[in-house]
Amino acid sequence: MQTYLLSQQFNTGSLAEKSMACPENATICSGTSCLLPEDNFNETLSIILSTVLTIMLALVMFSMGCNVDIKKFWGHIKRPWGIFVGFLCQFGIMPLTAFLLSLAFNILPIQAVVVLIMGCCPGGTASNVIAYWVDGDMDLSISMTTCSTLLAMGMMPLCLFIYTKMWTDSNTIVLPYDSIGISLVALIIPVSFGIYVNHRWPSKAKIILKVGSIVGAILIVLIAVVGGILYKGSWIISPKLWIIGTIFPAAGYSLGFFLARVAGLSWHR
Repeated sequence: MQTYLLSQQFNTGSLAEKSMACPENATICSGTSCLLPEDNFNETLSIILSTVLTIMLALVMFSMGCNVDIKKFWGHIKRPWGIFVGFLCQFGIMPLTAFLLSLAFNILPIQAVVVLIMGCCPGGTASNVIAYWVDGDMDLSISMTTCSTLLAMGMMPLCLFIYTKMWTDSNTIVLPYDSIGISLVALIIPVSFGIYVNHRWPSKAKIILKVGSIVGAILIVLIAVVGGILYKGSWIISPKLWIIGTIFPAAGYSLGFFLARVAGLSWHR
């Protein structure tokens, strides 16, 4: 979900020239850039969704924080082996997987850049909600999300600089630092309040956590439905991108799990 918010703020700028032709269903073709025309409806919808989702994400993260033990959380920060493994997955495996998929399917430059952005975005609320539902280590999950969002300030430009050279000049990519900063604030403050509630009123924290986990699951579905139905042009997508969109997360989960097991992390983590 954090990836969704960041992607709404992204601007690729001009892309490098290639000889590949645009697909027939593209509404605007200029060189290799195949886009929908600018639409005030989509822009307005993005602003509304971003505002609503930021507030809802903050509430969900508050509930997730109600499951965090401050001592365990601080223990992960002081002994960050699990966080380091997550860092390798987030900014090592995911961008590389995005790059290889873009090459394998020979997609257009602008499509390749977007896929790479998705691979470079930091972890978000959805990962914490999923970690809760599968009985994972919530202290580690939230500490990883916090660190990856903070490190994204430097790692996103670095990864995009490395992987986008063959498609575009990395200087033309405008990164949404303001959106990343908002995501960081919307993460740290609610989680801190949640940790405090869990420390002072543990019984109430459990109730808040259950409600928040349900709301979080609904929010994930809501984003998918709203994004797919309301956004104009959502279904005018190349079949290659549908395939990449299916393979990408599955590959990320599988490779991340494999790396975590090789690194000696427990099933819980």
